[in-house]
Amino acid sequence: MSATPPLPPEDAVGAWVPHGRFQLDPSASGVLDGLRFAAKDLFDVAGHVTGAGNPAWLASHAPARAHSPAVAAMLDAGATLVGKTVTDELAYSIHGDNLHYGAPHNTRAPDRVTGGSSSGSAAAVAAGLCDLALGTDTGGSTRVPASYCGLWGLRTTHGRIPAQGLVPLSPMFDTTTWLARDADVFARVAPVLLDAEPDRDWKGALLLADTQEEADAAFLPLIDGVAAAVAALGIPVQGARAPESSLETWRQTYITVSGWDAWRTHGDWITRQRPAFAPAVDSRWRAAAAIGADAAAQADALRERLRAALRAQLGETRFAILPSASSAALRRDAQPDTVDQARMRTFRMTSLAGIAGLPQVSIPFLGADGLPYGVSIMGPAGSDQALIRLACELGRRLGALGTAASTNRDEAMAQ
Repeated sequence: MSATPPLPPEDAVGAWVPHGRFQLDPSASGVLDGLRFAAKDLFDVAGHVTGAGNPAWLASHAPARAHSPAVAAMLDAGATLVGKTVTDELAYSIHGDNLHYGAPHNTRAPDRVTGGSSSGSAAAVAAGLCDLALGTDTGGSTRVPASYCGLWGLRTTHGRIPAQGLVPLSPMFDTTTWLARDADVFARVAPVLLDAEPDRDWKGALLLADTQEEADAAFLPLIDGVAAAVAALGIPVQGARAPESSLETWRQTYITVSGWDAWRTHGDWITRQRPAFAPAVDSRWRAAAAIGADAAAQADALRERLRAALRAQLGETRFAILPSASSAALRRDAQPDTVDQARMRTFRMTSLAGIAGLPQVSIPFLGADGLPYGVSIMGPAGSDQALIRLACELGRRLGALGTAASTNRDEAMAQ
């Protein structure tokens, strides 16, 4: 650490939490030399209190004694930490609006939200205030902001990156993630945070029709483009649907099991501290507290069956193509019922990778309406790096945001 650490870049988009305005120099030199990263305020940074999006959490916890493994790995690889960013309260939202710290601004769609809960991380990266940012994804908290803000983002295989030094939401589903504007930067992080894996000889791709039915029409030509690019690589593409049950069953199963797990994780602290939550977040905690043991056990048994079915459908050499969210970023003044409907539709898609514990990479595109949209590829457990390489190749072929073919367009959007 420098003797007198400089502050992070000027924050014009509300990305940083007030207690996160600090900078740490790299601890070594490596593949991330010269890059700046921010960390969602769920990650421990030695000597700083992790706030988890809520002032009561900030006030009731001591400074971290050590960096989280993800933060330490980034510093060891040569990256500079430029502070900690806003998260939705205890990460229990995918909208991107915090009662206490506000809604960070989406540079790529200024009248719209960033999505959450990795809201500040997405805002900082989209605005070019840092090259990349650490986030988390439990039910879509990186995939949704990536889609809303035109960024490269992912959900990693569950358990692949150590969860120590990370404030959990639902440990059964939580994953460590990252966001980047540039595909090459996005790919450079993979070997830093992920252990080595064998390459994949992809044998097929599944175009999940039921997920497309949940998404706005603006996604469809982008999904068709990805499917065509996959086919051009010699990988057969076939239509399919999620196995076993309707997507609503997948959503309900995720909501029940994750809610029960979240209350088991934080219920005691919430009961003792009685923190202030935004109405939507508060209602989720109340619903989580009401989930009984029998209902949780039944839902968890179904989760195991759904998990096995999706893993079997993909096998070891197939991946799925699906939207990263159900819509473009919602307007900042959207009514609560509009937000709830979008959340419900989005969870019908994002719960697939969540329940099955699978990696999913969101490729950023610009839609015909000028708004960002993410198209995802979801692969077998442990295929994270192969999936990232494939996503970057598809992005280059299609001129996705953050690739050489879109450099001028990216620069124009950042003005």
